[in-house]
Amino acid sequence: MNHKSRQTVRLDLNNPVFQRMLFNLSKNGQHNILNTLRKLANMTWQQIYADYGLKWEAILSKKGPSGKKLYSFRIDKGFRGVAYRDGLWLRLLSLHPDHDSTYQ
Repeated sequence: MNHKSRQTVRLDLNNPVFQRMLFNLSKNGQHNILNTLRKLANMTWQQIYADYGLKWEAILSKKGPSGKKLYSFRIDKGFRGVAYRDGLWLRLLSLHPDHDSTYQ
């Protein structure tokens, strides 16, 4: 295994849509999502792809910035996050309270 594959993922939480959705959640909801973000920040990309609890999946119906592939993942029991991979960065775009709204 080379050194690069062992590097942990870096999180970009600066998207205004993501921030607005996060800040509008209850304190408990924010706490749960921050726990998942903490978990992600300690994982490698290989671990994220293999983690069954995250239910990481490609969103084939949309493209992200610069044509990047978008992904959906479980960020809390009642929420999915939408993000894209940019090198070591996981750039979060939005939160969705149900699975179906993630793909619209």
